[in-house]
Amino acid sequence: MADSTGARSESDLPIKAVYGADALDGFDAEARLGQPGSYPFTRGVYPTMYTGKPWTMRQYAGFGTAKESNERYHQLVKAGTGGLSVAFDLPTQMGYDSDEPIAHGEVGKVGVAIDSIDDMRILFDDLPLDKISTSMTINAPGSTLLLLYQLVAEEQGVGGDQLTGTIQNDVLKEYIARGTYIYPPRESLRLIADVFAYCHTELPRWNTISISGYHMAEAGATPVQEIAFTLANAMEYVRAAQAAGLDVDDFAPRLSFFFVARTTLLEEVAKFRAARRIWARIMKEQFGATNPKSMMLRFHTQTAGVQLTAQQPEVNLVRVALQGLGAVLGGTQSLHTNSFDEAIALPTEKAARLALRTQQVIAYETDVTKTVDPFAGSYVVESMTDDIEAAALALIQQVEDKGGAVAAIEQGFQKSEIERSAYRVQLEIDEGERTVVGVNRYTLDEEEAYDPLRVDPQIELDQRERLQQLRAERDNDAVAAALSALQAAARGSDNVLYPMREALRVRATGGEVAHALREVWGVYQPRETF
Repeated sequence: MADSTGARSESDLPIKAVYGADALDGFDAEARLGQPGSYPFTRGVYPTMYTGKPWTMRQYAGFGTAKESNERYHQLVKAGTGGLSVAFDLPTQMGYDSDEPIAHGEVGKVGVAIDSIDDMRILFDDLPLDKISTSMTINAPGSTLLLLYQLVAEEQGVGGDQLTGTIQNDVLKEYIARGTYIYPPRESLRLIADVFAYCHTELPRWNTISISGYHMAEAGATPVQEIAFTLANAMEYVRAAQAAGLDVDDFAPRLSFFFVARTTLLEEVAKFRAARRIWARIMKEQFGATNPKSMMLRFHTQTAGVQLTAQQPEVNLVRVALQGLGAVLGGTQSLHTNSFDEAIALPTEKAARLALRTQQVIAYETDVTKTVDPFAGSYVVESMTDDIEAAALALIQQVEDKGGAVAAIEQGFQKSEIERSAYRVQLEIDEGERTVVGVNRYTLDEEEAYDPLRVDPQIELDQRERLQQLRAERDNDAVAAALSALQAAARGSDNVLYPMREALRVRATGGEVAHALREVWGVYQPRETF
C-alpha cells in the first residue's frame, strides 16, 4: 500500500497517497461513529440531517444605514433565504456611537451602524421576526444588540419565547484573533454568564453564544488550531456559567459554534466530524451533562473569506462552491456563502444573490442531501478525523496546562501560535510552494475592470444628526438614572441585562451603555506576543 508522498494537510499533518483498510485497523465504528443524531454525534447532530429539509441558508449582510440594510434583508428574504446574518460596523462592534471622534471614517463601512433603538426599529421594519431566524455578529456589546432586538420585537407584538436566532457573543476569540474587545476577559465572562441566565428565562429559543473558530481561521489558524482553541474557549464559558450557579443542562443546549469552510474539502469534512466527537465527550465526561442536547455541537459555517482573491474575482465563485459543499458534507446546521466580490468591497446585490444561489444548487441539484454523512466509513476521512481529533486534544491540553483559555490568552499563547501558522502559509505562497490561482499561478497580464459597491460618506453625517436629535428628544434624566442602575448592577452581582434593557428602552445609546460599563469594569490592554 502506498504511503505518504510528502503531502501535508492545512494542519501540517501527513496525507497518504492511498488509504486502505489497514488505515482503520482496530477502528470501532460503534464507539467512534455511532448513529446520526446519537452520541458521540460524529455523523451529525440530527438523525435525518438534510434528508427532510436542508440547512438554514443565511446571508451575512449589513452596510451603511439601517434603512439600506433593511432593503437588502427584504431582497434576501424574497430570494428565499431562511435566516438573516447581520453585520455591524466597527464603532458598533466596539461600543462607540457614530458621533464619537474615534468612530470617524468607519461609520457604516463594514456593516450597519446601530446607535440606538431608533436604528434597530428601522433595521427590522416590516420583517417577520416570529418567522425568520436572525444571527447577529456582535461580541463585546452582544447583550446590547440582543436587547435592542428583543425590544423591537416586543413593539411588533412578538414575544421573547417566539424569537429564534443567535448572537455571536464570543469575546474570548476577540483577544486571540480579531480585536473588537472592550472589557477585560474576566469581566467579559461575567457578562456572558448573565446573558446565558437572562436568555434561559426571557428568550428560551435563542442561541446565547456562537463560539467562533472562524475569525481565528481568518487570522491564520490551521483547522486543528481552529477547533482546539474554539473548544478550549467553550470550556471556559461553561466553567463561567457553572461558577455563576447555572446548571450545565440549563444553558448548554443553547450553545452554538461558528466555523470556517476552506477549499481543502476532505480535511474540512474531517474537522467538523472531529469537533463534534470531541465536544460530546468533553460535555459528558468533564462537565457531567446528561441531556443529549448539551453534548451536541451545533454550528454555523461561513465560507473562507481569507481565501478569496481580488485578482480574477469570478474565480471566487468556484472557491465558494467547493467551500460550501465541504460545509454541507461536514454536517453544518446553517451556512453563509461569501459573495465573489468580497475581497474588493461590500458585495453588490447581484453577487449576494449568486452566493445564495450557490447554496440552493448544492441543496436541490446535487444528491448530497439524499443521505446522511456520505463519507462515513471512508478510509481517508475517518483517518483524517482521527488525526485531527488527536492533534486538537493535544492542543486543548496545552491550553488547560496554562490554566485554561483566559490564562492562556493573558500569556499570549493562542495568538502567537496562530501568528506562526499564518507566517508559514504566507511564506509558502510567496515562495510558490502553495498555489493560489490568479495570484501566484495562472495570472492575467491585465485585470478586468470591476465596479465595487461603495459606502457614501454622507452616512456618518446622517447618523450624527440622528444622534443629536435623539438626545434632544429623549428624557435625559431617565437615561441617566437607568445608566446609574446599570452601573450599580455591574459593581455587584445582579444580572446586568435587566437594567441594561431599561436603559435602552428609554433610548440610551449603545455607546453610552458601553461607557457606563467601562467606568466600572475598565478596558482590556493586550499583551504583545512578539
